Amino acid sequence: MFVITNNKTGGNNNTQADLDGRIDRIYNLACPASPRHYQRDPLGTLRTCVLGAGHVIEFATEKGARVLQASTSEVYGDPDVHPQPETYLGNVNPVGPRACYDEGKRAAETVFFDCHRIHRMSIKVARIFNTYGARMLENDGRIISNFIVQALKGTPITIYGDGSQTRSFCYIDDLLAGLQLLMESPPEITGPFNLGNPEEQTVRRIADLIVEQTGSKSTIEYHPLPRDDPKRRRPLISRARCAGLDIQDPSR
Repeated sequence: MFVITNNKTGGNNNTQADLDGRIDRIYNLACPASPRHYQRDPLGTLRTCVLGAGHVIEFATEKGARVLQASTSEVYGDPDVHPQPETYLGNVNPVGPRACYDEGKRAAETVFFDCHRIHRMSIKVARIFNTYGARMLENDGRIISNFIVQALKGTPITIYGDGSQTRSFCYIDDLLAGLQLLMESPPEITGPFNLGNPEEQTVRRIADLIVEQTGSKSTIEYHPLPRDDPKRRRPLISRARCAGLDIQDPSR
C-alpha cells in the first residue's frame, strides 16, 4: 500500500518512481476539508478538487485500477431538504466563500461520473458527512476539535450562530469501514452514497456535552454565523443500507 501525501493536484512527476508497480485500488482523499484551511487558498482548493480528480482518473486508467472519490456533504450546500438524500441537487452559492470547496467537489463528481459513462471506468463516490476521531489537529477549525481544545484550556467555547444548527457526527473508524465496504462492492455499485451518522445533534448540545465530559468551567460565547454555513446537516442513508454499506452506530 502506498500513501501519497503533499501531492496537491495529483500530478505524477514526484511519485512516478514509487508507483511503477501494480495498483489495484486508489482512494482519492486529497483536499482540505475544514473551512479554515480551504478558504486560506481557495484557488488551490479548487485545483485540488478538479485538476486532482482529473489526474487521479488518468492514473487509474493507466493502471486499470478501481478508484474511490471522497466527496462530501457540502455538495448539498445549505440544504432546504432535510434529511439530505443523494437525489437532492443541493443549494450551493457558486460565488460564496465556501464555493471553492463545495463547487470543487461537485465538479469532481462530474469528472468521475463522466469518465465512468464514457470510458466505463470502475468508480465509487462517497459523500462523507461530518467525521471525528483521534489525532485531529488542534487547529483543525471544526467544532469537535475546537470545543475540546477550548474546554481543556478553560477558554470560552465559541459557537457561531445561536447553537440551534445541527450536525451529525460519525466516528472515523465507522466511516473508514464504510469506505472499504464501498470500494469492495460490486462494479455496478458506483454511488454517490451518503456515508455518515443519521442521528443529528444541535451544536449547543455538543458544546454542553464536551464541557460536561471534560469537567471544564468554560462559558459559551456566541458569534455571527458565517455566510452560507449550513443550518442543518443529516444524511439519509437508506441507499447505502440497501447496497450493504451499513456501518456501526457511530454514537459514542
